Amino acid sequence: MQIKVLFFGQLKDIVGRGEEQVELAEGASVRDLFARYHARYPRLAQFEPAVVASVNQEYARWSEPLKPDDEVAFLPPVSGGFGKLTTSGEDWIRLVRERIDTDRIVGSLKEPRDGAVVIFDGMVRNHSDGPRSTPVRGGHATLYLEYEAYEPMALKKMREIVAEMRQQFPIDRVAMVHRLGRLEIGETSVLIAVSSAHRRAAFDACRYGIDRLKKQVPIWKKEYFADGAVWLEGERPEIVLPTTGPTPQDP
Repeated sequence: MQIKVLFFGQLKDIVGRGEEQVELAEGASVRDLFARYHARYPRLAQFEPAVVASVNQEYARWSEPLKPDDEVAFLPPVSGGFGKLTTSGEDWIRLVRERIDTDRIVGSLKEPRDGAVVIFDGMVRNHSDGPRSTPVRGGHATLYLEYEAYEPMALKKMREIVAEMRQQFPIDRVAMVHRLGRLEIGETSVLIAVSSAHRRAAFDACRYGIDRLKKQVPIWKKEYFADGAVWLEGERPEIVLPTTGPTPQDP
């Protein structure tokens, strides 16, 4: 059976490609597919404990059996011109390659019924805490960042997070925008803005949104220094799957 395989971040660097079609035996699992690449690229072994897989844009267990024409993505821990806009009610959920216009986006959220708009504006800083050579304020000098995403799945997970925000907090409108491509120091990489009749709900929802985005949305960043570049490790996404009975445990 034919399977489409996708790689991102440092996994893509190791394999040397971001996408390919492979032939697998019927009944093969996600684990079997990863083992095939592990045998060809031994460096993948060091990432296996942190890697998660998705099947057709949903997080999956290693034991999940594959079907013909499935799309399997192997995802390292998430970091944290497309103009691809997704709306959920009145919410803005977007991946962009142009500069994020915070004032315009925030202005579009405001309604007479609102008493507050709370904004999280994540920016590119000029240093890293990683083991690099040039210290800047206790860190290391950063030249610029590059972001990439598993775009269809990223938008899907962003929509899910906004839906969770609406279920948990009495809010009005939400903007969740993440930039891809090359970003310079001081530029906005991610913007979350929440409007509400009362400030507490907006504060709580905004914090919830950025925390969930950093854990669940498949977006990665590569940091560039004068002496090289490195993919930054983030958090391993939580995998929550519905079950109808006992679930086999993956190692």
